[in-house]
Amino acid sequence: MNPTHDEQKRLSRWRLILGAEAEQQLERQTSSTIEGITLTEEEQIMDQALAAIYDDTSGHEAESGHSRNGGKGAGKGPSSPTLTRWLGDVRTFFPEDVVSIIQNDAMERKGWKQLLFEPEVLAQVKPDITLVGTLMALKGKIPEKTKETARLLIQSVVDDLVKRLEQDMRRAVTGALNRRQHSPLPSLSGIDWKRTIQRNLKHYNQERRQIIPEKFYYFDRARRSHEWKVIIDIDQSGSMADSIIWASVTASIFASMPALDTRVVAFDTSVVDLTEQCNNDPVDMLFGIQLGGGTNIDKSVAYCEQFIEEPKKTLFILISDLYEGGSQARLIRRMRELKEAGVKTLCLLALSDEGKPFYDKQLAQKFTRDGTPSFACTPALLPALVEGALKGQDLSDLVKRLGIAID
Repeated sequence: MNPTHDEQKRLSRWRLILGAEAEQQLERQTSSTIEGITLTEEEQIMDQALAAIYDDTSGHEAESGHSRNGGKGAGKGPSSPTLTRWLGDVRTFFPEDVVSIIQNDAMERKGWKQLLFEPEVLAQVKPDITLVGTLMALKGKIPEKTKETARLLIQSVVDDLVKRLEQDMRRAVTGALNRRQHSPLPSLSGIDWKRTIQRNLKHYNQERRQIIPEKFYYFDRARRSHEWKVIIDIDQSGSMADSIIWASVTASIFASMPALDTRVVAFDTSVVDLTEQCNNDPVDMLFGIQLGGGTNIDKSVAYCEQFIEEPKKTLFILISDLYEGGSQARLIRRMRELKEAGVKTLCLLALSDEGKPFYDKQLAQKFTRDGTPSFACTPALLPALVEGALKGQDLSDLVKRLGIAID
């Protein structure tokens, strides 16, 4: 008996998920009268693309580009045309979010770093934040002929991230700063009702039971130059790749706003100032990052201290998993002294859409105890935190209210 359409569809899906070796077992677990599982032409291409990554191919089969179920795959060391064809199949027959997972598995499980070494191959890759992290880690090995293609790929990811974050970040910063100055220019939408009511309480009319204002107060919408200093201090550890990319995008948005004087620093055991690259182009900044190496957070914080001129007008954002290779005691003291001087301090253990970070819990708790909230944050929540800092809110309380405080 032939399977119904729904039965065939269900069996085909399981067959694609489990691979060729599971086919006989699937048939045994269904009705004995059902004939073998038949894949459509499209499903066969999908199966071959998946087999190239997830089947246990090795030796001659992998190198020649054949999977063990007879399908043609990309294998462990395929030629550029074969790899390009495989990428085309993946992008054609799978949803975008699945494409990213398969690509990344190809590099991690099969070691297909050559995805990034040929311009014609790299041009077929779906750009995403994980791939940018891989490009950053391998930038010293990427051939000259491929660098421009790699740069364009990184640029497309950065542009997409900027679109996600820029509007909310600009609104948060301008909203916070606009409410710090007042203007005599009349504008109904710009009335500061709280200040107006407070200043006119003496004009309360008992008979009408109303306040009759003698003077209205308005928010100043003029953009002020370098009203706040923002310092972003970024850990270059390999595990921080996603956070570094988001931090670069955030820094570039800050740098484009006249009201903020933005400094960007990256560190491992040494410190590099990336402010100029950030001001020019966040992609330049990313190419200035060197993933991996040791960590000396104390040294980087000491370097950043020289840029603090008005502590109460300075926001210091440390982005690190806090695995300190330098003096932990001195680092704790520096951060405490910054806070006591009036600097608004934050420690982002991760700035990423996904996952919980690995971090030094004891050091994070000590930072938090001393008034520097330490937490993982999604990019979507960052504008609210920045706005709170510029408005002078208690950041520890704000972090708790946003539900991102560490245990």
